[in-house]
Amino acid sequence: MAPSFNDGDSLFNFVVKDGNGVKGLVDMGLTEVPGRYIQPPHHRINKQQVAGSLEKVTIDLSELDGPNHEQVVKSIVHASETLGFFQVVNHGVPLELLESLKVAAHEFFGQPAEKKAAYLKGVSPSPLVRYGTSFVPEIEKALEWKDYISMTFTNDADALDFWPNGCKEVALEYVKTSSQMVQRLLQALIGNLGVKLEDSRFQELTGFNMVNMNFYPPCPNPDLTVGVGRHSDAGMLTVLLQDGIGGLYVKQGENTSPDDQNEVWIEIPPTHGALVINVGDSLQILSNGRYKSAEHRVRTTDIESRVSVPIFNAPLPKAKIGPFPEVVTRDGVARYKEVVYEEYLKNYFEKSLDGKKSLDFASTV
Repeated sequence: MAPSFNDGDSLFNFVVKDGNGVKGLVDMGLTEVPGRYIQPPHHRINKQQVAGSLEKVTIDLSELDGPNHEQVVKSIVHASETLGFFQVVNHGVPLELLESLKVAAHEFFGQPAEKKAAYLKGVSPSPLVRYGTSFVPEIEKALEWKDYISMTFTNDADALDFWPNGCKEVALEYVKTSSQMVQRLLQALIGNLGVKLEDSRFQELTGFNMVNMNFYPPCPNPDLTVGVGRHSDAGMLTVLLQDGIGGLYVKQGENTSPDDQNEVWIEIPPTHGALVINVGDSLQILSNGRYKSAEHRVRTTDIESRVSVPIFNAPLPKAKIGPFPEVVTRDGVARYKEVVYEEYLKNYFEKSLDGKKSLDFASTV
């Protein structure tokens, strides 16, 4: 029986607990957005605040090995110090694999609900895999128009044993082929700070990888909803594959609040063969605020389904993150305290997405 969309509990059970997701609503022929998905005005994407698109910050990573090495590093550093976002091409991840990832994502979310619900929290055969919807729907006042499957990488064998059939091979290959790129980017960024890390410490700060497949069904009232609310990522670097539809926005500047009508957002346009890189909170903390974790969000569309596939590179759970001593010595002040990453992450997931307020947990000012 179809749920009553005016009944919040019925809707929540249908979408969240039963695993039908937003796609389940759309498949029922939904013609208007249920009230539970309508965002307050200051969280909607105001097109008047969008200032063009980020087409010029595209970095050719093949030049890291050539005579333009220093210039490429400068470009990576500059983007990380300002917007916290850039795109990379010639990154070493096969373009055929990127196309296969998009197909696999559509195929996973195109399955019957019961197939996907087998990976819901509490019933999933492994804590390495979780299917869900929105961010933390149990505490959100307004839900996000998004379903996802999340796969944590520990080793190849676990991935092949527990990740969902149909997408595990391509998702695993994506993690493995992007790993060297992520390591090189982080080595360049950390080295630019004048910091030299032992291999064990570098591994501690960069040893966690999780890949998501995100699905954004068409929305009948896209101006009232968001695909993902305004937030920064918790980890070190995020690698994102977009499809050709677009909808990713990053905020320019940090000194504005959600109700500030003067804040400016820039669209990150889909570029065939490119991957989007963004700085996370952990790298901002370690750099003592020099590198900026990017506040970003995703709009919905009424045209067609959109997919994206991010890899979240992050510290190991027990790793301690705090400003590098060399940077604090140079800056004369520590802007963040040292925290254990899993405690930072626990705080991150205890609240609805709300810009960069997650950083308050580690801030000293």
